[in-house]
Amino acid sequence: MQGPRLKAGGRAFAHIAQFHPELTALRRDLHAHPELGFEEIYTGNRVKEALKVCGVDEIHDGIGRTGVVAVIRGRSTSSGSMIGLRADMDALPLAEHNDFSWKSCKPGLMHGCGHDGHTAMLVGAARYLAETRNFDGTAVLVFQPGEEGFAGARVMMEDGLFDRFPVQAIYAMHNWPAMAPGMVGLNSGAMMAAADRITIEITGRGGHGAHAYQTVDVVLVAAHIITAAQSIVSRNVRPLDGAVVSLCAVQAGDLGAFSVLPGSATLVGTVRTFNPVVQEMVEKRLKELCSAIALGFGATATVNYERIYPATINSEAEALFAGDVAEALLGADHVVRDLEPSMGAEDFSFMLQTRPGAYLRLGQGTGASGSALHNSRYDFNDDILPLGSALHASLIEQSMPLAMP
Repeated sequence: MQGPRLKAGGRAFAHIAQFHPELTALRRDLHAHPELGFEEIYTGNRVKEALKVCGVDEIHDGIGRTGVVAVIRGRSTSSGSMIGLRADMDALPLAEHNDFSWKSCKPGLMHGCGHDGHTAMLVGAARYLAETRNFDGTAVLVFQPGEEGFAGARVMMEDGLFDRFPVQAIYAMHNWPAMAPGMVGLNSGAMMAAADRITIEITGRGGHGAHAYQTVDVVLVAAHIITAAQSIVSRNVRPLDGAVVSLCAVQAGDLGAFSVLPGSATLVGTVRTFNPVVQEMVEKRLKELCSAIALGFGATATVNYERIYPATINSEAEALFAGDVAEALLGADHVVRDLEPSMGAEDFSFMLQTRPGAYLRLGQGTGASGSALHNSRYDFNDDILPLGSALHASLIEQSMPLAMP
């Protein structure tokens, strides 16, 4: 990997680099066999096989349906500490347009977000930690299903994840094509936004397009709502707070019935916010606005507002610690500690609501295809596998250091 000259923690990187080819083979095998949330049977089995080879102390499966958890005890456990690391395993319902040998063998499914790489990196950390055990405490490695819209993190927690493995803190990382390989980014607050789904049902009175005066035109109502909804952020949210309201789909009438005005319409979209107060306000204003606009035209509108994922908020102390670990490994010039938050969402947020921890970005570049995440030509950069594994391992070693003799 072209990038920084590794500093403290380089021992872990050098150790893991020895089995870089095996990690690459695992990652590409997972890429070739993508699975959606809660369907990660092949993936989970490959992970369990790899963990057995790594020599971890315990392997638990079926947590959160298809989740896998590995336990590795350090050379000493006298500290009583327990720290968690998490990787997501699921793929996307996206047709792959790459032509390399490890492309998806399943039509309409691909690892378009790099979860195959995240899984392989955590396996790499498992092997290093099990072989060296250079820490005082217990490492809990969480291989999570269903991140892409299925809230797999919440499901694992509901299935007793933190009751069975009461970690004091937990960390996760995600590849980031917008950053160069060898770079790490994070901040001590919001890393990703809350993701909410909105469904607006408009009811009017259909009729003949030639006699529109006899109808209550839901298409007209929908058009006014679409336009007015954009005023919620621009006229109600402080510019420094940040929010997005996007109406992304409209369904009304029949494209083959050009002269028929429908009696109902549905709008679907998303709201993204960082601040719960802003989130509450946007929901309230959206419901008020839709109801008032519909009423003005003699129609009715109901808003179903679903809170899908909360905002991903790093705890300050753990973010500072993770930044220090990354800096010790890579050097200060390769760590961005004030990374700009993303309006994307991540279900690791559920874990951070109940445990302190931090979510990091690991630079990987866009590669030859120039593709970002959720793109049909995206592929994980295998060059960063040892670095990601070493960063995981360093978080464990430095959060639970062995006492000096």
